[in-house]
Parts: sequence; structure tokens; C-alpha cells
Amino acid sequence: MADDLREAAPDYCLNVPQLLERMRSAVEGQIAKRGGITNKIFARAKAASLGSGNGTGGGVSLLLARNLIFPAIRKKLGPNLKALICGSAPLALETQLFFQMLGIPVLQVYGLTETTAICTMDDPGRAEPGAVGPAIPGMQMKLGDQGEIVVRGPNIFSGYWNRPDETAKALSSGWFHTGDLGERTPGGNWRVVGRLKNLLVLSSGHNIAPEPLEETLVRAIPAAQQVVLFGNGRSFLSALVTGDVMLDEVEAAIANLNLSLPHYRQIRAFHIEPQPLTLESGLLTANGKLRRDAIAAHFRGAIESMYRKNPT
Repeated sequence: MADDLREAAPDYCLNVPQLLERMRSAVEGQIAKRGGITNKIFARAKAASLGSGNGTGGGVSLLLARNLIFPAIRKKLGPNLKALICGSAPLALETQLFFQMLGIPVLQVYGLTETTAICTMDDPGRAEPGAVGPAIPGMQMKLGDQGEIVVRGPNIFSGYWNRPDETAKALSSGWFHTGDLGERTPGGNWRVVGRLKNLLVLSSGHNIAPEPLEETLVRAIPAAQQVVLFGNGRSFLSALVTGDVMLDEVEAAIANLNLSLPHYRQIRAFHIEPQPLTLESGLLTANGKLRRDAIAAHFRGAIESMYRKNPT
């Protein structure tokens, strides 16, 4: 991919999140392999830029990297590259910020098969990290029940072939129910925060989209492979953390996250599983997404233990 980008030298490149994740991993792997002062400057600059540094030399390292390291990386990725355009699946905020750190904006679009491609598109002049831009001209968007994104416009499909019941569920007065949970930022951009089917409803009646909290914890625990939240019908949230992680770093990350959350969104128990979830174990889809029902069944004993130890 890197060779193709250099040869084609495009101004813009369309991507899916998985490809951007691979590009990011390749860049980080090459810098780490190089080692020495370059690796140290890059690591400190990245920590300072992404907000995970301790403040020791981060600003100086970021300045050095912007002048000495990032230009060389951009040249390798594509000398004329003005922006990367990403869609088709959720993009990790940290990955978007990583390319932004390098000086390459990542512009996002949002849409579904049923909407004949896109509903939103980032405006380069007012793009916000983690958001997917405003609605495109001719497209109406609003939030329905439980915060679901519903859309209406000339590009919405007319129905599922020979599936009238599913069509009736998906379409109402011309509005298509996307199944995605969203919110609109003060800047007018849309943000997709999760899937309606994944919504956790606590016994208190509070509705919680697990994905934003899971993504935040994965970023906060460097060795974590996955984080999965539970709590449907329970009195509080609990978390499964996979990977070669230390107990104290998981405790610290959860405690830090809880400080910024209302009481009903706080995570009060967790279980560490050293082995990551895999496609082979039947706990991930072919696209790497969580098979939540299978995960809940597989870890039923651990989940019940968390709630027995913390009954309130």
C-alpha cells in the first residue's frame, strides 16, 4: 500500500479503518525498529500529541518531530497527500489523531447500504476528531427514540427485497432507522457513538452505549487487546479486559475514567482475561467486531462472579 501511494502520489486517498490501522502500525513498527534517538523523540511526541504523556520533554519532542520526523513519514506515505478519507466502519479516535499529528487530516463520511452511500461528509474547514461531519445537501437527519439516528432523503432505499416485515420496521414515513446511536456536536457535526442493539439498559432504566467507554479504556490501557462492558438488567456496569495487562493499571484506568462519568455510567467491577478474543474462538466476527452474545455466554461464570462480589 505504501509503495502504491508513493507511485500514484494522490492528493486524496479513500480508506477503510482497518487499512488506516495497518498504516499506523507499519509507521510505528518502522520507527521502533529504527530505535535510538528517533524512536525516543517519536514516542514522546506521540504521547504529548495524544495527551498520554507525563509532561517531561513532550513539547520539545513534538517540535523536533514536526520538523525532523513527521515530514519524512508524510513523504513516504505520499508527497502530495492532502487528506485521507475514511468510511464504511467506525474509526478509532486515536488513529485519526495519530494521522492528524503527522500533519495528514483524516476526513470521515457516514452512510449505509440502505442510504445509497453517504449521509454525512466532513467539511475540511470545520472537521472535528471523532465526528463524521454534517449531513450532506438534501439529507435530513435527526435523533429518534433512545438516541437512534434516523435519516430521510432522495437516496434512501425503498425497501428490502421480498422482506416486507423488515421493511416496515426500518422505514417510517420516509424516515430510515439506521440502528446507530448518535449525537450532534455544537459545531453541527454528527457523531456515531454505538449500535442500538448493543445498548445496555441498567436496572435503574439508564441507557448506556458501551462502545465509547470501551474505546476509551482500550486507549488508556496500553497492553489491552479488547474491553467489553456488561450490565444489561444489572445495577451497574462491569468490564472484561483482555490482554497481558497488570491489575494496578486496569484499576487506575477505570478509576480515572470514572472521575468524569455520572454514577450510572461508572464501571464498578472488572475481570482480566490474559488471552485476547479471536475469530477462531468464535468471539469475534470476520471483521474483528465483538460477538457480544457469544462473549457473554463464554464468560458467564466470570460475569456472575463480578456481580456476586459487588452486589450493589
